[in-house]
Amino acid sequence: MNPKFGVVVFPGSNCDHDAYYSLKKNLGFDTQFLWHKNHSINNSDVIILPGGFSYGDYLRSGAIAKLSPLMNEVREFAEKGGIVIGICNGFQILCESNLLPGALIKNKSLKFVCKDVYVKVTNESKVFSSGVKGEVFKIPIAHGEGNYFIEENGLNELKQNSQILFQYCDKNGNITEASNPNGSVENIAGIMSKKGNVLGMMPHPERVCSDILGNSSGKFIFNSIKFYLKNI
Repeated sequence: MNPKFGVVVFPGSNCDHDAYYSLKKNLGFDTQFLWHKNHSINNSDVIILPGGFSYGDYLRSGAIAKLSPLMNEVREFAEKGGIVIGICNGFQILCESNLLPGALIKNKSLKFVCKDVYVKVTNESKVFSSGVKGEVFKIPIAHGEGNYFIEENGLNELKQNSQILFQYCDKNGNITEASNPNGSVENIAGIMSKKGNVLGMMPHPERVCSDILGNSSGKFIFNSIKFYLKNI
């Protein structure tokens, strides 16, 4: 099965076309845009909530986007086991929508950070990271509110349920304070829902899916999804 991806477009999204191009042109998936006012995901097998500044990040990042009509469909889709990925602002929207626990707050430096970072796959996910546990990938970030926070009980639950999928690290895979670009608790770069079908991450895998850019490390997530759907 070649999955059909739906990329949600909010007012203020600016990575929607990056995601669409990478999925459709670089990876060859059937891909469509989904306007936030729609009331249908139009038979999508995978939903992408892209990066950007939905509604200008007024109130809080993702706080208004969670109220968009299409998010009702996304919640229902996720609750039934549908695959959803929130990237950067999309991760913020997932947390605001209570599809993922915790919150994204201002970077520890209080500055917007845009650079390549290293992330380590610290848990196994049949959906998002099949066969790459322990590997390190170089992926860009670009955010001002990427500091993942969750209170201690919630953090312990994430650990117990193996929901922490990506952690910031150095090029050798060492998870250190120096390799943490935003102050996220436990160097968290990406987490999954308890069911393992919803992923939120701050790094941008859609920006590194083409060999012509000199980095195609982001492909592994989307190819893992294809493999998973093909074999269920």
